[in-house]
Amino acid sequence: MATLEPIGVAAGAKPGKAPYKRIATEEAFCPPEMFDIYARILDEGRLDDPGFNSLWGFYLTSPSPRTTFIRQCMTDVGDQRLAHMDASGIDVQVLSLTGPGVQVMDRDTAVGFSTFANDWIAEKVKAHPDRFAALAACAPQDPAAAAKEIERAVTRLGLKGVIINSHTHGEYLDDEKFWPIFEAAEALDVPIYIHPQGPSKGLIQPLLERGLDGAIYGFSVEVGMHTLRIIVSGAFDRFPKLQIVIGHVGESLPFTLYRIDYMHAASVKSGRYSVMPPLRKKPSDYFRENIYCTNSGVAWAPPIRFMQEVLGPERVLYAQDYPYQYLVEEVAALDEMQMSAENKKMFFQTNAERVFKL
Repeated sequence: MATLEPIGVAAGAKPGKAPYKRIATEEAFCPPEMFDIYARILDEGRLDDPGFNSLWGFYLTSPSPRTTFIRQCMTDVGDQRLAHMDASGIDVQVLSLTGPGVQVMDRDTAVGFSTFANDWIAEKVKAHPDRFAALAACAPQDPAAAAKEIERAVTRLGLKGVIINSHTHGEYLDDEKFWPIFEAAEALDVPIYIHPQGPSKGLIQPLLERGLDGAIYGFSVEVGMHTLRIIVSGAFDRFPKLQIVIGHVGESLPFTLYRIDYMHAASVKSGRYSVMPPLRKKPSDYFRENIYCTNSGVAWAPPIRFMQEVLGPERVLYAQDYPYQYLVEEVAALDEMQMSAENKKMFFQTNAERVFKL
């Protein structure tokens, strides 16, 4: 049986010095006030979102050591987080508002809280500018306000991109009413990171029935579908310079690009789907030109190297997925990956510096 390379380093192994910085690009935070909003949404029982109700009903109430650790680490953007970064060899974290972010809030709350969260994290970054950078939250519930907040957060607060925690009340960014968000990001030349939350109501039930709705599989189903919806909608033909980042080894999409190209062409030719317009390029072309993938949560060399081969080494970034997935030995293991020194430095450092303008 094949081993899960490069897992196999000693438990607790610490990384040594390396000829590159280690920049982790999908690292979550949460102001305490957002936990309060989530608790209120759950108490009111009016949000018809099985994914949120199940996941955050658990995370906010479970006394288990793991969930307690996650809640504590999420709100700490200071000494404890820095100590964990030092222990695992992380030089810089790119911080983003944890899923589901503002996506589950009503419009007015989402607009107000995205501004609050951006101001909150900008102050944390200012205290440790050599260790932290951050992405801007926005409220797709009000696309025009979202575009204005992106511009404010990037130009005035110095944030490095946009975080969207996938669907907003079951709606996806391929709907043209949300494209002011794409327009703002493209104009400012900053990426949009699409991060998972629980799959939308129309998608979740078979996953929820077997406990597959979360990070084990449902998150990848959710964001993988979201990303494909954006690609086949023609959004990248409208916004050719737009850049999107997705995690968890590209939510598994890179491994089926051949089939996606083949079946997309066949579907368009057949005329079966009026909602699938012809594209200027193949879906895989947009993947190589408009999508960046991180390995977040997958500390495993084979899929990382595969993505470098099929997408190009300049399209693959390191992420740890802190604090949901925090293993002290992870970086030490990935330091041992069998790949060229040039590709390894791109993976850990220079791709992130370019994408997020660090």
